[in-house]
Amino acid sequence: MSHRIVVALGGNALGSNLPEQMAAVKITARAIVDLIEEGNEVVIVHGNGPQVGMIANAMAELTRSDPERYIPCPLSVCGAMSQGYIGYDLQNALREEMLDRGMDKGVATVLTQIQVDPNDAAFARPTKPIGPFMSEAEAEELERDRGYAFMHDAQKGYRRVVASPKPVSIVELDTISSLVAANHVVVCCGGGGIPVVPTEGHHLKGAAAVIDKDFAAEKLAEQLDADALIILTAVEKVAVGFGTEREQWLDELSAARARELAEAGEFGEGSMKPKVEACVAFVESGEGRTALITLLERARDGIAGKTGTHIVR
Repeated sequence: MSHRIVVALGGNALGSNLPEQMAAVKITARAIVDLIEEGNEVVIVHGNGPQVGMIANAMAELTRSDPERYIPCPLSVCGAMSQGYIGYDLQNALREEMLDRGMDKGVATVLTQIQVDPNDAAFARPTKPIGPFMSEAEAEELERDRGYAFMHDAQKGYRRVVASPKPVSIVELDTISSLVAANHVVVCCGGGGIPVVPTEGHHLKGAAAVIDKDFAAEKLAEQLDADALIILTAVEKVAVGFGTEREQWLDELSAARARELAEAGEFGEGSMKPKVEACVAFVESGEGRTALITLLERARDGIAGKTGTHIVR
């Protein structure tokens, strides 16, 4: 039976630079087309950590080298650039893989904005590092002139940090829904989407923030009325006691038990915890919704119930 599935791709699906990405998306496309070949409607969300960092660093260097000619590039614009070039590689790899299998389906990348709450507490506690390391003097100047916040690393220097608010709504949801209904494969919400806040009239202003791509995928799956959320990562299953003598790999978790384990600190803050929390939120958002965390290469087996950690209501 076919399902509507939102797939969230981890960093291992894209590599960390241009040559690596070109190679990685071919492997990624095979795993995703496996799901499409089963008759599923598939919508793809991806991260952009290394890619947006590369863009932000390049833009920062341009501004430093010739401040009279180049003005600072907002983080929202860097995010839009990363969505474009990652989507370009992904959609070409998916199209090629489907044609090789005799499948004639359209693939489209949607540049996606996601509305966030300007009063989200995350804006008062920026934690996501972006851009290059710099000296104390450079950091103080940017803090004074642009209001940036910084973290300090004793070995590397100062680095800008921004907020990571929760997604509220997908601005381009109707467009994405229409493409899915027309039998297209859609790549969207890249890098967690471009965080925006409403201002005067109908204007949306880019926020200096980064949305976690797993939470963005959950919100998309919820608002698209998907049947399943699949988070593809670097491990085959979720574990408790990871890396210790009591390590135990989990085949299935109820949403309630998964929440208990997350609150008990069983999952890494910047790694597995947001994945589990996103799955719990999706499963609890409606009847019949399920979530899966597994390896990219095992996506088809995971859907078939042969591997991965399944989170159910």
